[in-house]
Amino acid sequence: MPGDVYEPAALEPGTLRIIPIGGLGEIGRNMTSFEINGKILIVDCGVLFPEEHQPGVDLILPDFGPIRDRLGDILGVVLTHGHEDHIGAVPYLLKLRQDIPLIGSGLTLAFIEAKLKEHRITPYTLQVAEGQTERLGPFSLEFVAVNHSIPDALAVAIKTEGGTVLHTGDFKMDQLPLDGRLTDLREFARLGTEGVDLFLVDSTNADVPGFTPSERLIGPVLEDVIARAPRRVIVASFSSHVHRVQQVLDAAHANGRRVALLGRSMVRNMTIAADLGYLKVPEGVLVDFKKAGNIPGDKIVYMSTGSQGEPMAVLSRMVNRDHQIEVGHGDTVVLASSLIPGNENAVYRIIDGLTRLGANVVHKGNAKVHVSGHAAAGELLYCYNIVKPKNVLPVHGEYRHLVANARLAMDSGVPEANTILAEDGTVIDLRDGIARTVGQLDIGYVYVDGSTVGEITDADLKDRRTLAEEGFISIIIVVDANTGKVIVGPEIHAKGFAEDDAVFDAVKPKIVAALAEAAHSGVRDPYALQQAVRRVVGRWVNVSFRRRPMIVPLVIEA
Repeated sequence: MPGDVYEPAALEPGTLRIIPIGGLGEIGRNMTSFEINGKILIVDCGVLFPEEHQPGVDLILPDFGPIRDRLGDILGVVLTHGHEDHIGAVPYLLKLRQDIPLIGSGLTLAFIEAKLKEHRITPYTLQVAEGQTERLGPFSLEFVAVNHSIPDALAVAIKTEGGTVLHTGDFKMDQLPLDGRLTDLREFARLGTEGVDLFLVDSTNADVPGFTPSERLIGPVLEDVIARAPRRVIVASFSSHVHRVQQVLDAAHANGRRVALLGRSMVRNMTIAADLGYLKVPEGVLVDFKKAGNIPGDKIVYMSTGSQGEPMAVLSRMVNRDHQIEVGHGDTVVLASSLIPGNENAVYRIIDGLTRLGANVVHKGNAKVHVSGHAAAGELLYCYNIVKPKNVLPVHGEYRHLVANARLAMDSGVPEANTILAEDGTVIDLRDGIARTVGQLDIGYVYVDGSTVGEITDADLKDRRTLAEEGFISIIIVVDANTGKVIVGPEIHAKGFAEDDAVFDAVKPKIVAALAEAAHSGVRDPYALQQAVRRVVGRWVNVSFRRRPMIVPLVIEA
């Protein structure tokens, strides 16, 4: 894995430069920049969902640093499919330049247009389909159908003077897909015959042997779970998982139940999918949530967001008794999605909370209620053998996934020197069939916290964790501006540290002594005095209590 940050040399004419801006070493923030002859093409622009060690953060965006000063050179953003980790950051990019064209399939563009409407942005869009070719400046784009856990996903072949790149997007090779849309291996083979100089490959399941099971296995299980449920059924999944919602609608219909959609994004996305014909709604099955309460419990299924334990999502609110639906004994809750790495603890808390409320919780660990949307090792090997790329760049995955994918590439005959293990910000130049790492940019996280974007830093998050885990101590002292002698205080108050502030009586003389010593040495600067107080209190707290709380001293001159 690249380490030290170093700037690449100026890009030579006719050379294609590839920079993964997000999606390497993480599941989310997928975004890659392609540049040649002064023009830039972006593939995907997604978000990453925060983990427990990022308290208060709503979303994490790609770091637009590498392209922020080049916005006028961007010819378009290709969106491979409509999942949040691939389209969620588009509104934030378009706030920097609203007329960047968005290129994608019908469903993908419909999802992003609805999202942008909430941000009051009307985008320029170009709808494409598999088999279609488009020219954007020095980029010739060919779109290839791929199968994923959302309809209308596309891979994209990018042909330039510097070479041909094939980007799979997210994909798997389900041979019996619900919508009949297979990953087009014939096109992969054709492109391979023409010559693929660099293959960007989905790595999410590269460490899983064999083949990803078919989506069709889920339907009968859901139908059986609903048939056995004595009362209400609540199914949680991603708000864009059209295939899973389809299976729930069909299973509910087969059991004489109606379905109510919960969550604004779920209602919005499924309305779009139904209007465009991607979701087939059985006659009379859907019912408005407001009317669902009048339907007997054994005749209703709720389809909700919140399968990843997000604090504001529907399931979490149910556990916290902060939702109109009060989960109780006899209810069945189905978590019909995989665990996003990093979210495990949050999801298990949801499962535990629902179980305490008396619900029967069905999840991937105890029933076949989810299959992955990503290709496993066997499918990836097929792709390598069909495409026969000159160079490989594993993308979309944590580091272990990237390493596993690189090993598969090498097992299939790609030389180790041509298999690039990169991280966000790695700069790769492609020319004459040779891909070389030529730089490493300093790429960070951009946090969305409420209405602020990019204002929260890692240091702020460290402070938040300290407050949550170790507590907070404030010290107020008034000193004589001339002599430095303490006039008032020290007044010490704590939160999340001790029940009685009297425990600090022992350290107050130490504070006064430290300030007297500083005054004797001629120190009058309030900041320097505050640092002296912080050192004294920090040392005392650590020795006495083995704690490291946040310490905020305030020294006022009078």
